[in-house]
Amino acid sequence: MSDILYRRYLGEPDLPHVMDLVQSELSEPYVIYTFRYFLHHWPHLSFLAYTSESKDKAPIGVIVCKQSMHKDLTNRGYIAMLSVDKKWRKRGIASSLVRNSIQAMKEDGVDEIILETEYDNYAALSLYESLGFIREKRLHRFYLNGKDAFRLVLAVPSDNSSDSSGSSSPTSSTFSRRRTSPYRAIRVTPYSDDDDEVSSR
Repeated sequence: MSDILYRRYLGEPDLPHVMDLVQSELSEPYVIYTFRYFLHHWPHLSFLAYTSESKDKAPIGVIVCKQSMHKDLTNRGYIAMLSVDKKWRKRGIASSLVRNSIQAMKEDGVDEIILETEYDNYAALSLYESLGFIREKRLHRFYLNGKDAFRLVLAVPSDNSSDSSGSSSPTSSTFSRRRTSPYRAIRVTPYSDDDDEVSSR
């Protein structure tokens, strides 16, 4: 059985593979500018999955995310696209991709992570809820096909929230990590995190 390997998005050479997989598996259409919006701003939040035999070929899974300040108050992560080749589903690839992106967002101090998925996509709902996401609200006729969506949210506790000493001050290692990270949550205006957010899963 092939091992599954995961790596971050590396740049423009990966873009055609990401587009092919997303467009073949998801119902919502995306133009190349949508992909570039996410992948050029937040390449470190997007991951690709390969088999050990096909690591130099097309990926079998991909996740595309963003992270930005929401209303200048909340460091919010957003899962925009998650797709796994049908032949490779039910092997834990999707959950591993999500966990990789969640961890990357945590390293940039994320407060919460949101996404939308079709209200009757029970496999996706089960996946995200198993990872701690909860249903925040139902969005009526959210997708171009007329389907409703559920917005899911994951509250991410701060690193020091479980500190048994009760101190509210971040540790020096937390400060060091966030200072040295080459990425941070930013304000970006072309898209919003409100009900018209682009997404399909």
